[in-house]
Amino acid sequence: MAIKKPQEWQELTRLTQGRPMAVERVRLAETSTAIEGSWELPQLARLSAEDQIFVTAFVRSHGSIKEMERIFGVSYPTIKARLNRIGDSLEFVDTNPQPSRVEILERLRRGELTPDGAIEELEALKK
Repeated sequence: MAIKKPQEWQELTRLTQGRPMAVERVRLAETSTAIEGSWELPQLARLSAEDQIFVTAFVRSHGSIKEMERIFGVSYPTIKARLNRIGDSLEFVDTNPQPSRVEILERLRRGELTPDGAIEELEALKK
């Protein structure tokens, strides 16, 4: 099933009924190059269609709960409760993970780190 339109994505979400699924083939539209493997969907894509619409509205309203109240016609506590429920279902994404030993050594090789700086970072990995 080729997913192109939001309605088709919502149909796929409805068909899976929240059950885990994996993407096994990806085709780049511009080049028709296909990549096969097995990947989990990103967290936001695993939300129900209704929750995806809610998150999209929240982002489009710049996080304004007042605007969300107006859009959905519900109260502040209802919006907060839904945000909390969705937030609780999402894993925290570390936006600043520790570099690996290989990354540190590669930065040292390129001259981006001093030997002392590399030693300090490598020792921090042990903690």
